[in-house]
Amino acid sequence: MARITAGVTTSHVPAIGAALDNGRSADDYWKPVFAGYEFSKEWIKAEKPDVIFLVYNDHASAFSLDLIPTFAIGVGERYEPADEGWGRRPVPTVEGHPELAWHIAQSVIQSNFDLTMVNRMDVDHGLTVPLSLMFGQPDAWPCKVIPFAVNVVQYPPPSGRRCYELGKALRKAVESFDADLNVQIWGTGGMSHQLQGPRAGLINAEFDNQFLDRLINDAESLSHVPHIDYVREAGSEGIELVMWLIMRGALEDRVNCLHRFYHVPASNTAVGHLILENTGNRT
Repeated sequence: MARITAGVTTSHVPAIGAALDNGRSADDYWKPVFAGYEFSKEWIKAEKPDVIFLVYNDHASAFSLDLIPTFAIGVGERYEPADEGWGRRPVPTVEGHPELAWHIAQSVIQSNFDLTMVNRMDVDHGLTVPLSLMFGQPDAWPCKVIPFAVNVVQYPPPSGRRCYELGKALRKAVESFDADLNVQIWGTGGMSHQLQGPRAGLINAEFDNQFLDRLINDAESLSHVPHIDYVREAGSEGIELVMWLIMRGALEDRVNCLHRFYHVPASNTAVGHLILENTGNRT
């Protein structure tokens, strides 16, 4: 059967993609950010996942105020990088896994979670920047990717608890797929940041690191934090962190933390990154 072997969390700051695309990754400002992913690039090269289920939020590229799905799963064959106003990122086309995606959609919907199925959409920096951080700049992404877009842009967002329980339904769905696949689940976005208003530029390192601690060791309790606490403590865009709870819910209750990285600043945000492995994977 298919199995979820590991979870990855990472911020998806658009300026990180621009730094890579414009050859600025070795600049004094950006070098500490990319250094935090050196272990990760070697780790994933050795792990060789077949499929990444990548949880992210769209930034008005595939969706707009005309259509705002709370949870949307990509079930198509491929996804082009989005033009977010300055041209498409020079990164490979994302190849999907329709068979697994449709299986997940059926299983999760039958588990009482409503998903929107999307056959065609472009994917923006929310999805492509994490891939670049983990894989570098290859001619083709080395595995299939199932995009999973979550609305954390327009009120109301899903609760952390809903996201955590959705992760559990995702794990059940993957494990019932009749194929030998190494599946990773990634939660992206965050950490603390606010892009507008009097608190623009807010970064709360104490909150961020407590969140990382609890995500690893106390996710059940963390999942009950109300969304207003994210906004109050981590800024208006800090609500993106609920997407990390989808990843965490898809893993076992106890996990091994293989890598942890936190850095301030990257553009106007804090960057957080974890690699978590199911304890059952260790021999």
